[in-house]
Amino acid sequence: MLVPRAAHYLLAALIWGAPGVTITIKGVVAYSCVPLNELWWLLVATAAVVVAFFYIFGRVTRRYIARISTLPEKSPVYSTFPLRGWMLLLFMMGLGIAMKYLPNVPMQFIASFYSALGPMLLLSAVRFVLAACRQ
Repeated sequence: MLVPRAAHYLLAALIWGAPGVTITIKGVVAYSCVPLNELWWLLVATAAVVVAFFYIFGRVTRRYIARISTLPEKSPVYSTFPLRGWMLLLFMMGLGIAMKYLPNVPMQFIASFYSALGPMLLLSAVRFVLAACRQ
């Protein structure tokens, strides 16, 4: 199925944004289970993870936006990301699913990691939407 270039941006935004919402909610809920005496260092850890993901996802998002901008006006849906990008998405989803079923994952890890990962996924989705608007 061939779709316009703007649809590729919006598809990318959906693929990155939908899990971003879910993961952010899980992270915030996990924070409510953390004892208050551990909160300060957990916020510091979350801030460090946010900074790391900001640079990592920023670079990846710019690369995907540049790729989509070079696509023909109409192209197949699967060409939104390169094969390596689809593999990365599958790996990330698999890792997320595996974490759900791993026993003894500390709530502090889930709170810190998810509270950083979710918003950065949402920020990437916003970048894709903005790129679609510039089209």
